[in-house]
Amino acid sequence: MTTCRLCGSASLIGVVDLGATPPCERFLTAEQLDEPEMTYPLHLRLCTDCRLAQIPALITPEDTFTEYAYFSSYSTSWVEHARRFVADAVERLRPGFVVEVASNDGYLLRHVVERGIRCLGVEPSANVGRAARDAGVPTVTEFLTPETGSAIRAEHGPADLVVANNVYAHIPDVAGFTRGLRALVADDGWVSVEVQHLLTLMELNQYDTIYHEHFQYYTVDSAQRALASGDLTLVDVELLPTHGGSIRLWARPSGTGAEPGPRVAEVLAREKAAGLHELSGYAQFADRVARVRRELLAFLVDAAAQGRTVVGYGAPGKGNTLLNHCGIRPDLLRYTVDRNPYKHGRFTPGARIPVLPPDQIAVDRPDYVLVLPWNLREELTAQLSYVRDWGGRLVFPIPRLEIV
Repeated sequence: MTTCRLCGSASLIGVVDLGATPPCERFLTAEQLDEPEMTYPLHLRLCTDCRLAQIPALITPEDTFTEYAYFSSYSTSWVEHARRFVADAVERLRPGFVVEVASNDGYLLRHVVERGIRCLGVEPSANVGRAARDAGVPTVTEFLTPETGSAIRAEHGPADLVVANNVYAHIPDVAGFTRGLRALVADDGWVSVEVQHLLTLMELNQYDTIYHEHFQYYTVDSAQRALASGDLTLVDVELLPTHGGSIRLWARPSGTGAEPGPRVAEVLAREKAAGLHELSGYAQFADRVARVRRELLAFLVDAAAQGRTVVGYGAPGKGNTLLNHCGIRPDLLRYTVDRNPYKHGRFTPGARIPVLPPDQIAVDRPDYVLVLPWNLREELTAQLSYVRDWGGRLVFPIPRLEIV
């Protein structure tokens, strides 16, 4: 990476270098275990001019999302989050037509369908888009660009509300994607974007959310500039607990004359106080990442020395960053489980840890369960409460190692 993908500046500095890993969603079949894997550098850099944090675009969205292993509906809490959003947005905006970009398996738009509101999903992954259509959610298989956005608008009309949850970090062409959002939305409409907040990533050592699918990492400061590149004005922001700490950005076409509200100024002030509008806020992050790695490895090595069994729960993309950065292999983590049957019988990229169905934990009764999707702590603590029946304990690796 030699220039910033948002402003074109050549002034980039390193924040943390996680080495080289395979793409986090390329789960291996048993037949692929004797084949080589491509790895790519995972080095987070900061543009000192526009302050967008980013990694090199070494893989393309087409590499990842044409066939995708992640189905949103397998997270109970995420589906409930989507239901609440739809209820609030419908009450507030009264939209007649809703479009969701990166609509996955229809986890959100199914709540729009239930309300009898016209909607359309725009999902690049053929397999998860097919699942959405099977569930009764109208979905087209497309990557959003200015051209596809204009074509969808021409066929279906402008959207009163465009939703883009957990996708704004996944596209290397930030300005082009944002112009696509503008093409979809009505001239007096609304755009809602949810994306992880770089403020909590830095404060809570959430470095495992750095992976090749996530090309950039936003503060409200940098997101405001990114939205402006597509003629959208940030008018409001909400702080959310999802994914360890996210921001919901509410934007409108710049021609509406809307201005940023007081909550935008409040969050910008928090970011500035944390040093994220300067270089100082990024200086110690690499040291904190190294501490997370040392603590987790020390626990796993000690457990193995004592003959204790440790298995994982979940096989999320973030978990694969953690496993590969820490050098964890099946000798330290026998297997992990996941609710998504697509991953059963496969192996995690790089670390090559087997992925099994969740009921395997009750069969084997391990001493410890390492929870890889730590952002779902409340949901998973309840789901895994049965581990206490045989004296097992849960392990959360981030923000610091905690055994409960």
